[in-house]
Amino acid sequence: MSTAGRWNLPPLVCLALGIAAILGIPILSVAANLFFGGSSDTWSHLASTVLSSYIANTLYLCVGVSIGVVVIGVSTAWLVSMHSFPGRRIFEWALILPLAVPAYVMAYTYTDLLQFVGPVQTWLRESFGWRAGQYWFPDIRTVGGAIAVFIFVLYPYVYLLARAAFLERASGMLEVGRSLGLGPWQTFFRISLPLARPAIAAGASLALMETLADYGAVSYFGVPTFTTGIYRAWFNLGDRVASAQLAATLLGFVMFILFAERSLRGRARFHNTTGRNRAVPERRLSGWHALAAVSTCAIPLILGFFLPAAILLHMAFTSGDAQFGERFLHLAENSFTLATTTAVAAVAIGLLLAYVPRMTRHPLPALVNRAVGMGYAFPGSVIAVGVLIPVTRLDAWIANTVHDLTGYQPGLLLTGGIAALVYAYLVRFLTVSLQTIEASLAKITSTMDDAARSLGYNQTETLFRIHLPLLRGSLLTAGLLVFVDVMKELPATLVMRPFNFDTLATQAYTLASDERLSEASTAALTIVAVGVLPLIILSWQIARRRGS
Repeated sequence: MSTAGRWNLPPLVCLALGIAAILGIPILSVAANLFFGGSSDTWSHLASTVLSSYIANTLYLCVGVSIGVVVIGVSTAWLVSMHSFPGRRIFEWALILPLAVPAYVMAYTYTDLLQFVGPVQTWLRESFGWRAGQYWFPDIRTVGGAIAVFIFVLYPYVYLLARAAFLERASGMLEVGRSLGLGPWQTFFRISLPLARPAIAAGASLALMETLADYGAVSYFGVPTFTTGIYRAWFNLGDRVASAQLAATLLGFVMFILFAERSLRGRARFHNTTGRNRAVPERRLSGWHALAAVSTCAIPLILGFFLPAAILLHMAFTSGDAQFGERFLHLAENSFTLATTTAVAAVAIGLLLAYVPRMTRHPLPALVNRAVGMGYAFPGSVIAVGVLIPVTRLDAWIANTVHDLTGYQPGLLLTGGIAALVYAYLVRFLTVSLQTIEASLAKITSTMDDAARSLGYNQTETLFRIHLPLLRGSLLTAGLLVFVDVMKELPATLVMRPFNFDTLATQAYTLASDERLSEASTAALTIVAVGVLPLIILSWQIARRRGS
């Protein structure tokens, strides 16, 4: 094929590449400010005062969270996958429910529970006659408290991937181990754990990226990190260059985590070489062994979901300060508008990007899709800074051009509304939709495309008449996942929301920051309730497909 032939791409392919290029602008914008933005006085001030604390706290969070999520995720996954004990079938799907609780909501609820005037310390003082200063109680609003919150919210990432790895590579390998005289613990440490290492590393990496992306919890706890520094540099100090340089430094942390996770795999391969897996042999537990297994699974589930949900329900329905009126409905409308708009756009763009590699043998669309998929790895604060810098300039240019041509001043068309915010959401969450659609599209064999062509269908007709009906469930799932992610997103919304435009997430954060936790309960509870919906579907699939 000639060079001209290779680059003679169909219009739909060119459209997909153009959209992908637009979605990559924010990351390039952040990188450009790192190298070409100059060295501002603000950056010099930050470097000499608080940058060391940003780095130290970020490292503490990464180390603490990685250890915690691996210990809890691997232990619970091993217990529900390989053992039989009371309640195992419930724990098998319920252990993922903490993913529905945003970290900042968890921070609010545990602060209300454990603070000096909270119910726990009040009960201790009343029960033992203690006074202030006569007893020690751990402070939740510290780095250690933030680590605990992230662990109980994010361990399901490791649990899900580790459980799948244990089930997929279980039966044949375990039989070989038993034939060699290995006991249960030796089998776990010498066979199952090494085989599950890639899945565990991937789950821990996801948890760490979510930790680095968080703003609400660390800000509420008063823990200075890169995300809080980005927000402070942009809004309090008004310095976009320093904000972009902090964002680029945080981006370096994320890229290091991705590189480390990939490097840990090396050239190792972790395939099941013992043939097709049979049903997983379960070890029945009884007595104190069963009690220990139940406790190991129940504690993270209670602390990560049921206790925060119970606290929010109690505050929402017993406090006279809870907001259920017109203001709450307006916030819910804003949140649902943003989430619905982004979800529909993400499904449409994700379908286009996923379908284009099927239309052409050219390798460029597939490579571009991999690059676009990196957006989910970048924190919302980084993407917000990367979007605002070029979009505000474009906004000003459009306004000036329209004014020069017509004499009419249109104002800020992009940043003055929700367009720029939806754009940031798409950069952040498009990969959720894209990967879901790609996985389902890969299950449709190419022979169906050949059959459609034999009936005279072109590629567009094949998409609408053949593929779309088969992808209907996956498209709905992709849209629902993006919808929930947008509902929970806080950093990008705080940075980019238009004037006097609040969502449930920003309202919960603002009220909690003002110590008005009861008023924040309804917004936080709504976010949790919406997040539970896709998890119920996923949980049902886990219970249904066990061992498949």
